[in-house]
Amino acid sequence: MHASEFSKIWHKILKDYKLHMDSNLAPSLTDAQLTVLELLQERDAMKPSDLAPHLATSPAAVTMLLDRMEKNGLIIRERDAADRRIVWVSITEIGTQETARGLKIRSDFFAEALDPISSHNQQLLLYLMGKMVVTTAPEGSTP
Repeated sequence: MHASEFSKIWHKILKDYKLHMDSNLAPSLTDAQLTVLELLQERDAMKPSDLAPHLATSPAAVTMLLDRMEKNGLIIRERDAADRRIVWVSITEIGTQETARGLKIRSDFFAEALDPISSHNQQLLLYLMGKMVVTTAPEGSTP
């Protein structure tokens, strides 16, 4: 079993990723904000309560995150015309531009990390990691 070795390597990758994203996204964006923007870009508009599971955080933390994003012009919040209790969050043009910038920063990190690995071994790595996702996914979730 190589769990301990894997854990050390995984921790190092996550640490390097977080440092790269934090330093390159700042000051206008955070990694959590990038996740929200990606979701909104894929789905057009979402309710704040629908964002919480994707961020693995509390509804209160989502509200604070959305407050900052709205203040920075990344998103807009609008009340539902039929039911004023419902709030819809959608991405702005600035948010769309920041999403593209953030995705490039993320892609650049992984391209550099994967560069020393042959194409064949990259495919093997993706295959093995895909098996891990299926194995470790909570029941009822989609990998």
